[in-house]
Amino acid sequence: MSIDRFIIKKLDNCHEQTRINLVKLFQLRIQRAEKAENNNHKTG
Repeated sequence: MSIDRFIIKKLDNCHEQTRINLVKLFQLRIQRAEKAENNNHKTG
């Protein structure tokens, strides 16, 4: 299972603090992916 699907699955049934941390983790992953995508466009 990919980490993204794992995070989404866990968001459905976890405590509030855990949910906040999972959302932060998901946001970081999205930001990293966007940054990598932008870097690829600059060099590609």
